Amino acid sequence: MSKDLTLELYTRPTCSDCQAAKDYLAEHDIDYVHKNVGEDEALEKELIEIAGSRIVPSFVFYKKGLLGKKKFEKNLIGFENNRVEIEELLS
Repeated sequence: MSKDLTLELYTRPTCSDCQAAKDYLAEHDIDYVHKNVGEDEALEKELIEIAGSRIVPSFVFYKKGLLGKKKFEKNLIGFENNRVEIEELLS
């Protein structure tokens, strides 16, 4: 992944696409912040604010901004449907 990007992945434990996304990230040794919306209602609200929906998996990419603050870059919902773009962002 680009040095300038960080990834936050919103998932639910019962979501097969979420599991495939986590497996892919683990296989490729890609660091990310895992946010399980099934265990934390506040994370679900956060996801709705970012993505405009509750659909998972949601890949949220941030750029490192000034003074270490994160700046929203891109949100992609779904792994298989967005796999090519996700792979490009992660490479």
